[in-house]
Amino acid sequence: MGRYYLGDCCAILPTFPDQCIDFVLTDPPYLVNYQDRTGRSIANDREADWLAPAFKETYRVLRRDAFCVSFYGWNRVDQFFKAWKEAGFHVVGHLVFAKPYHSSARYVQYRHEAAYLLAKGRPALPAKPLPDLLPWRYTGNKLHPTQKPVESLSPLFEAFSAPEAIVLDPFAGSGSTCVAAHKAGRRYIGIELDAGYHAAGLDRLVAQGRA
Repeated sequence: MGRYYLGDCCAILPTFPDQCIDFVLTDPPYLVNYQDRTGRSIANDREADWLAPAFKETYRVLRRDAFCVSFYGWNRVDQFFKAWKEAGFHVVGHLVFAKPYHSSARYVQYRHEAAYLLAKGRPALPAKPLPDLLPWRYTGNKLHPTQKPVESLSPLFEAFSAPEAIVLDPFAGSGSTCVAAHKAGRRYIGIELDAGYHAAGLDRLVAQGRA
């Protein structure tokens, strides 16, 4: 049902043929040098030199008239927009996932995650468009410091891809996208740079019979 690679997506994606992917769902580093309460960090979360090359390759391998959903760092959105647009994507929607808790608080309490809906070409309109405000479930971040909930990712597959579609996550972390893709009847390709998070995700996928 899928492949889950250990390595740098900027090195692995160039080995893929053009237009071999049906849908991209990804949660790249937010460029904020994040550390959780236990000191865990995320590779490539400080410098942005990987950002444009990664999305250029992502665009190349995505088939025409298809979607990419990408989470992003809200205070680095200018850098993400620049990379997306230089790659060839155009923005067609914005999704907000409302948390029942705040993950941190400074000037405001941060109670949401957000992702942009990007298009290559002119994808067909979804039969049942998603609302742009969706629920979020806390994962506990046991396997990864920014672990995304499978339940919150699943509706994206139904809206933006067809059954048996090949889904790519170039920043797969502990494999939430891969698990959600399988549950939705899609095939997956995940790529993760950090060996520890990759091992945790691989154990998760093997335990559920999805690797």
